[in-house]
Amino acid sequence: MSTLFERIGGEAAVEATVDKFYLKIMGDKRINHFFAGVDMKKQRENQAAFLMFAFGGSAYYRGRSLRTAHHKLVEQCGLKDEHFDFVFEHLVATLKELSVAEELIQEVGKNLESVRIYILNR
Repeated sequence: MSTLFERIGGEAAVEATVDKFYLKIMGDKRINHFFAGVDMKKQRENQAAFLMFAFGGSAYYRGRSLRTAHHKLVEQCGLKDEHFDFVFEHLVATLKELSVAEELIQEVGKNLESVRIYILNR
């Protein structure tokens, strides 16, 4: 059985997704303030590495834990469920633009929903 990473289209597909995804994020006033002062080149690299890991394309993720990476955003900036939902909305829209099959988008959704508790530090 192939991994979600392979079925989506591998590294090139993840890189394309991340680039389009962050264009949407940065254009959304509901959430773009969370990225004020962030090195977006590094952010894109970290996001691509995380998605490759989350989708089964890499056995390791060397970035900070999701709790650690988002702790300040939750505690000091008010990151909440609604913001997680806005981000997910943009990811789904991006995957649809890239013609990813609906069943794969649903699988992505399940994977990402499973990390909500870590991102929101619950």
